[in-house]
Amino acid sequence: MASISVIETIRKQIASCESQLRDLRQQLAEAEHQHQQREQERMRQDSSIDPLTHDMSYGIHDDFRSEVFAALSHTEEDYSAPKRWPLDMSEYKRYGRQLILSGIGLQGQLRLKNASVLVIGVGGLGCPAAAYLVGAGVGTIGLVDGDIVEESNLHRQILHSTSRVGMSKVDSARVFLSSLNPNVAVVPHISRLAPESAISVVESYDMVLDCTDTPASRYLISDTCVLLGKPLISASALKLEGQLMTLNNPPLPPGDSRGGPCYRCIFPKPPPPESVLSCGDGGILGPVVGVMGVLQALEAIKVLTKDPGTLAPEHVNPEPPTLLIFNGYGNPMFRSIRLRTRKPRCAACSSQASITSEALNSGSLDYVQFCGSVSPVDALSANERISVDNYAKLRSHINPFTGMEPSKDSHILVDVREKVQFGLCSLEGSVNIPFSKVVSTSLNMSNVQTSGPQEPGWVSELKGIPDRPIFVVCRLGNDSQITVKKMKELGLDQGGQRWIGDIKGGLKAWREKVEPDFPDY
Repeated sequence: MASISVIETIRKQIASCESQLRDLRQQLAEAEHQHQQREQERMRQDSSIDPLTHDMSYGIHDDFRSEVFAALSHTEEDYSAPKRWPLDMSEYKRYGRQLILSGIGLQGQLRLKNASVLVIGVGGLGCPAAAYLVGAGVGTIGLVDGDIVEESNLHRQILHSTSRVGMSKVDSARVFLSSLNPNVAVVPHISRLAPESAISVVESYDMVLDCTDTPASRYLISDTCVLLGKPLISASALKLEGQLMTLNNPPLPPGDSRGGPCYRCIFPKPPPPESVLSCGDGGILGPVVGVMGVLQALEAIKVLTKDPGTLAPEHVNPEPPTLLIFNGYGNPMFRSIRLRTRKPRCAACSSQASITSEALNSGSLDYVQFCGSVSPVDALSANERISVDNYAKLRSHINPFTGMEPSKDSHILVDVREKVQFGLCSLEGSVNIPFSKVVSTSLNMSNVQTSGPQEPGWVSELKGIPDRPIFVVCRLGNDSQITVKKMKELGLDQGGQRWIGDIKGGLKAWREKVEPDFPDY
């Protein structure tokens, strides 16, 4: 068996190679981008060559040649006619399929060409949204994101590619979007949107698409759009479901009840932080988030192509705002819920608004504190926990509790991940008792004696093996701690006679320190 030093050396070599691979992929992506720019410039130069250009250095008298050049020069300067068509010939061809739609037409296309849209978040929502806006010919697209491309992004974030893993998401998206439509200006903002910078970033754009995935960012973006008078298209997606809202539209001043509601009008209070799931924890199906991103682009095009005359205050008669709910496995897939109008005492968009540009710029508005954060679970004492290193020794060498060689049935390992995750990978010999089942059991039995026919089967089975310690493992080491406490509340520790504890850091720590080949999902 390899020594610890050899293992560490191999791990360092692997890490070094992975780092070099990321650098090479980024260099490749940048080289591809530069090549595309050179090809586009060459094509522009080729198309600008006058078909009458001719080498007149030979076979023509000097006086005649001078007269010809003078005539050509005179024609260019004095006889140039105004541009006949408002779009370039290539634009008529590129956008022809939407130009012939009555909802777009020439004027709609010109509005798109002169518009600017800020896409905040270049992930599962932002990628399809940006692609369709660039394809439709929106003149300027701003991209805001501070993350880098990871392999786990690629199944849903369609602007990125395997060769650009490790590259910033904004730069990766620019490579794709520039090749899709060179007529569109793509403006990078390679950082997360912060309260101190939000106004300066957003103010130069006509509209904002919120493609983020945290409550704190949603409140920040909405407040900024209200202060600056920008329409906001907000979407979210998780698991198999998505939601879409068009907010602050029309973007009338705070206190004007005809203006569209903001995010705070719909959700005055943020959800409990422990109830907020990320895609990494809850999962996401690529086409689901793709549908929501495409719908964001569609809503943006509808707002941008609307006749500006209808937006004047004397003509404003807005349609009732709605929340569109999508369920990829539902029947029907779509349903719409009518939303309230502007809330009379909203902190952002009412006449009594307390959120100001000064407060935002100063950084005194703490959105993370407002929404709350989930601190790492620290529910157990040191003697109720075991490190993955010691648990590995227990499985393969010496039991740290008895100092003896373990038998096959020396302990019980309970994996509390949900069934679908347990089916992906698990430690040999572990049994699956999903965390959701543990919590529901605890709630149902909180006021009931834990014996007799009301006792769940998994509780009875563990009580039937009283002489074995119980080790609990989860994905990250949080749910396992809560499960240990619940098990003790249910009497599985026999009044302290039986050891029940969790494996610190969960399967993530197991993969990092013990078994590098254990799947990472």
